[in-house]
Amino acid sequence: MDALLCSKQGMKMLHSPLCDSTAELLPSAKLTNVVVRSSLVVFPGSRIRSISSKTPPVSIGQRLSNKTMEVKHKVTKVYSRRAEDRVLEEEGSKISETSLPFRVFRGQAYPLGASEVESGINFAIFSQHATSVTLCLSFPEREKLDYLDGGMLEIQLDPQMNKTGDIWHICVEDLPRSNVLYGYRVDGPRAWHEGHRFDSNIVLLDPYAKLVEGRRVFGDSKDKLSKFLGTYDFNSLPFDWGDDYRTPNIPEKDLVIYEMNVRAFTADESSGLDPSIRGTYLGVIEKIPHLLELGINAVELLPVFEFDEFEFQRRPNPRDHMINTWGYSTINFFAPMSRYASGAGGPLSASWQFKEMVKSLHSAGIEVILDVVFNHTNEADDDNPYTTSFRGIDNKVYYMVDLNNNGQLLNFSGCGNTLNCNHPVVMELVLDSLRHWVTEYHVDGFRFDLASVLCRGTDGSPLSAPPVVRAIAKDTTLSRCKIIAEPWDCGGLYLVGKFPNWDRWAEWNGKYRDDIRRYIKGDMGTKGSFATRVAGSSDLYKVNKRKPYHSVNFIIAHDGFTLYDLVSYNTKHNDANGEGGNDGSNDNFSWNCGFEGETDDANVKALRFRQMKNFHMALMISQGTPMMLMGDEYGHTRFGNNNSYGHDTAINNFQWGQLEARKRCLFRFFSEVLKFRRSHHVFGRENFLEKDDVTWHEDNWDNYESKFLAFTLHDNNAGDIYVAFNAHDYFVKIPIPSPSQKRRWFRVVDTNLESPNDFVPEGVPGIGSTYNVAPYSSILFEAKL
Repeated sequence: MDALLCSKQGMKMLHSPLCDSTAELLPSAKLTNVVVRSSLVVFPGSRIRSISSKTPPVSIGQRLSNKTMEVKHKVTKVYSRRAEDRVLEEEGSKISETSLPFRVFRGQAYPLGASEVESGINFAIFSQHATSVTLCLSFPEREKLDYLDGGMLEIQLDPQMNKTGDIWHICVEDLPRSNVLYGYRVDGPRAWHEGHRFDSNIVLLDPYAKLVEGRRVFGDSKDKLSKFLGTYDFNSLPFDWGDDYRTPNIPEKDLVIYEMNVRAFTADESSGLDPSIRGTYLGVIEKIPHLLELGINAVELLPVFEFDEFEFQRRPNPRDHMINTWGYSTINFFAPMSRYASGAGGPLSASWQFKEMVKSLHSAGIEVILDVVFNHTNEADDDNPYTTSFRGIDNKVYYMVDLNNNGQLLNFSGCGNTLNCNHPVVMELVLDSLRHWVTEYHVDGFRFDLASVLCRGTDGSPLSAPPVVRAIAKDTTLSRCKIIAEPWDCGGLYLVGKFPNWDRWAEWNGKYRDDIRRYIKGDMGTKGSFATRVAGSSDLYKVNKRKPYHSVNFIIAHDGFTLYDLVSYNTKHNDANGEGGNDGSNDNFSWNCGFEGETDDANVKALRFRQMKNFHMALMISQGTPMMLMGDEYGHTRFGNNNSYGHDTAINNFQWGQLEARKRCLFRFFSEVLKFRRSHHVFGRENFLEKDDVTWHEDNWDNYESKFLAFTLHDNNAGDIYVAFNAHDYFVKIPIPSPSQKRRWFRVVDTNLESPNDFVPEGVPGIGSTYNVAPYSSILFEAKL
């Protein structure tokens, strides 16, 4: 460890009337060879463990204050190495009795985590089943975390003094107000069959750490095995959000969501950004103009909680060549991903720059929704555990375990463990985390990964009214937030349209995705389902006070095919993932348009681009909340890989060069259709469509082979909108209904036409009584005066 004490020129100390504030302390590096892991210290009513193995533990009682003060004064004027060595030699016995230069107090149980109190820094951690808890402190200016175990100051907590209920706590006086790393060693019953996984050899990360220190550079293999420890900062001034700062507060019915990955958005060299900010929060800020040009008004960020991108490389396995770039493997639920800071800035910079990103997005009128993973953590399974925090602190509380099967972890997440979210302690952790991101970082909402896990009891059984889901819906701090469920898990609990909601929760509508895909690619018997989905999925969501916008409509998301791959591949091509093609979904409802993968066939390529436009059109004219995936606006390909979570390459990274190449065709179409939706409220109604809101031009609903659908959306305050989709492989000549009084039809969209004629914002007049709709195409007319 680099620092044990603060030097005269070093960090500011938190002074207290109980301590001599004028005493100068010994420069920290000089005690590195003295205070080591074996120096365990416990306080009033406890015992101090001597640094020297020959010195037996002694009771310190009333002597603690005097001895500590004595040592402080004796080192006041020690500046040279030689003088320091002399003092250490002369006072060795006294130092061995009082190996801490800090006074400690009983501390308090709340708040959990590290907090600044009048008498110092308070540390509090929950563990119901622990029998021993040791606070571990280190003071590196910047040391590699791989080697910290041998240089940590360790304070063993006395369960008689430092425990209230199931909360262990201690207050340390005169600790630096920043640049301190901390963790815990926790011991307890070694009863595996009862669900315990205690191991006091591991220094564990505080679940409530607000900042996490680990490796500084994303994907830096030199620090592959670095540890993750908590840290704090009570020195910095509060972030300046600005006097005129406001959150966008966009109504849910008006949202258009852009799902994106912070790193992948700007990591590629083609971003044109300085290397120090590629793949960072600041990189996102630089590309806000692109988001505005596209027209979205909300970003849904793939996980930005601290995670370990090298988790697959900690042992030999088929995936040990991969780097976790998606982040669905949380280490801590409070700390922003530190390696998304620019220039290897570390956790404090990450926190600051995350706020800068949110502030900048808000200034541009863009909301920030976080993809959060409360269904599992990074700690894997019982066969190959990666213990960093929860497992070693209180496995039986934090995870679902099967006490009827030797205490094994239950796995409803597909990742080896399942967070025990409806346990009161874990539920409070979830709520505290969400509140923290709203109050500290001003985020606007959350999308909950595999949210059906939140609907399971502590034994894994489904709950009809899960406490944690209700608490999130009813929480005052979260009341302004969008809350979105991915309403399924890997244990088969499929809750699309049935997720417990209290009229607050929205859902990723998986049925929308599947039905739209099947119809657009030309599957027979899907027209009715397609109509139901674009009309707002009232069969799923017209219950109680739920609204159309509670259906988050998507065709493409981060997992699965990109939009380009959806029209270019019939099957997944996941060999690069190392699992023999066994990973990723087999049910993609995709169609390669006549050739598998890349081709020079002009007809196939034209059909693919037409289909991509058809999909985007369907998404943007549907009632509900549309969500699109980063990169689909230019036709990003992963070359058929539908599970690309482990590739920190162009497979996932936004290709800015390709965007420029397609700026005037595909991107233009995507942007114009998106903006057309936002400017026409008829597509984003507050309530479900009634009889007077829509006319279905259809008398052929029962025809299994029919793949043509046309309808008119009525707007009493503006012009009607006529929309038609032809999923047949031949032209369909259709009669066009008469527009409303004193208006005439203008063609805005025909996906069969080349750019810029495929979308004409002002519309093309001259629409007659019939129109010939091309194969695999869609049209949109607007009634105008």
